[in-house]
Amino acid sequence: APAPPPARHLFSDPAEVEALRRNLLAWYDRCKRDLPWRTLAATEPDADRQGYAVWVSEIMLQQTQVATVIHYYNRWMQKWPTLQALAQASLEEVNELWAGLGYYSRGKRLQEAARKVVSELAGRMPRTAEDLQKLLPGVGRYTAGAIASISYGQATGVVDGNVIRVLCRLRCIGADSSSPAVIDQLWDMANVLVDRSRPGDFNQALMELGATVCVPKSPLCRECPVKQHCRAWRRKLFGKAPPVPDIEDCGVGDCPLCPPATEPWDSSLGVTNFPRKAAKKPPRAMRTATCVLERRGCHGAPEYLIVQRPSSGLLAGLWEFPSLPLAQDLQEENEREELADHLQAWMGQPVAAKGLLFIGEVIHIFSHIHQTYVVYSLHLDGDVTLDPALSPSRWVTEDEFHASAVSTAMKKV
Repeated sequence: APAPPPARHLFSDPAEVEALRRNLLAWYDRCKRDLPWRTLAATEPDADRQGYAVWVSEIMLQQTQVATVIHYYNRWMQKWPTLQALAQASLEEVNELWAGLGYYSRGKRLQEAARKVVSELAGRMPRTAEDLQKLLPGVGRYTAGAIASISYGQATGVVDGNVIRVLCRLRCIGADSSSPAVIDQLWDMANVLVDRSRPGDFNQALMELGATVCVPKSPLCRECPVKQHCRAWRRKLFGKAPPVPDIEDCGVGDCPLCPPATEPWDSSLGVTNFPRKAAKKPPRAMRTATCVLERRGCHGAPEYLIVQRPSSGLLAGLWEFPSLPLAQDLQEENEREELADHLQAWMGQPVAAKGLLFIGEVIHIFSHIHQTYVVYSLHLDGDVTLDPALSPSRWVTEDEFHASAVSTAMKKV
């Protein structure tokens, strides 16, 4: 069995825990940002509507910055203010509103879960983190804890990226913070720390601290309301580890939370020694040929062909210009020929490779893919009959294109 973490890494002093709670909540009451989901959750008397408002915000905030989410959140809540309204929407409408926010499966799962609440749970949101995670698709441990604590007052902790950073610095946790063993320990800490009388405010305060003060680079340590509880801050003040084994150096070779011996404390980094993560795999490179097919519409304005992606996988259900994945080592003339063959299958008429006008390359970085779109254009004279057996397709004006459920990558194209 792995060695248990020494108590010096944990929150084992009840007096310290109570002081940390008090200081953090007082700071949050003074300094919290005015965010629309907080306002809505604080003013909504209906518990289910409040839970829904928090749920939408938490799903949108996954992998996405607050400044980006605010606009999308306001539009979403105006269009679908209740679970029941969202359950009646079409996936196409959801994708259209989500377009540009990224990680598109989030919106799809959110709608699937709303339909389940309405059809199977009589429109009533589950009230505990355990039931939220068990019953709602797309709701993981963190989202369940956030909804349950903020909306329903359950004294349960939360662990997201901001909380990981704060807790690792507070307790000098230098092991790989993405490892299951460390994540489990951080959840245990979060559940110990959470304030029993104000669990939702406490969890939001911990996340707010990580988002605004205990940031990844150049943290504002002197403004931190809990710096007196921060062992990374204390070590920075010492300048080096004290001669007697203390909070920084367990003196136990197999401590599961200490930094590995091969990566000792770097005094130039200070508190940003923590957290530490395993090196990320570089995103895989992909090339895709994309053709903007243009025709003159019935009113004289240009129209462009867009096709719908499959209902599963990357960018599921979104619309794009006709595209074809390419082998990495394909020569340009062969790219044209493959794209011409692909378009010919769509249109049922010959397409000359030399008629494809090369426009340029567009690079878009997904979380795990470095995507290069090789962009061509082709102007069509006369009407084109598309094979109805292929993916759904339609002709759109430029304005209709931007109003459709298209990805940011296609807007770049």
